[in-house]
Amino acid sequence: MRLPVIPTIIVAGAVAVMIALGIWQLGRMEEEQRRVASWQSLGPEEFVPYPLGEGDKSASLYRKSSISCNRVTSIAPRAGYNAAGETGWTYMAQCLTRGGEAAEIALGWSRDPNQEPVWNGGEVSGVVGRGLGEDVRLVAIPPIAGLSPNKTPEPDAEKVKMHLSYAGQWFFFALTALVIYFLALRRRSTRARGD
Repeated sequence: MRLPVIPTIIVAGAVAVMIALGIWQLGRMEEEQRRVASWQSLGPEEFVPYPLGEGDKSASLYRKSSISCNRVTSIAPRAGYNAAGETGWTYMAQCLTRGGEAAEIALGWSRDPNQEPVWNGGEVSGVVGRGLGEDVRLVAIPPIAGLSPNKTPEPDAEKVKMHLSYAGQWFFFALTALVIYFLALRRRSTRARGD
């Protein structure tokens, strides 16, 4: 029996992509395991300078830090969690340091997305957490401008399980695609013999 060329190429390509995604998720799982191990070995009490500028900032995650905000350029709400795990709005301040470098600070949390916290800058202490993309932010502890405490950033051991689960799903999808394709070829072969 000859394999149909185009369908075989399509299925092989799809299976290769699914396997690659599974391997990528396993890599993400290892990164998360290293992050959790690093956090546990050094402890959250270690103080680090707030990471400014370009470069890898992941070594600063989940550590205590502080920054001096010279000028606040904006304050806006973003979906977030409070210390009790309730959903609401985290008020994010974009500010510039004395050196003119940009920093993001999670001032605090509120249920009200229309609250207008007033903060003109100054020295802020807290914990370095993930921002958007590869950026980081300083989660203010204690909160600023009359807001409630944010959820304190810490590595999530559940993410390790999540990445493993996603990897398993991608490998299962690849196997399922191969089984379905094999059954379709078998059916095609049986029909061809019947003719």
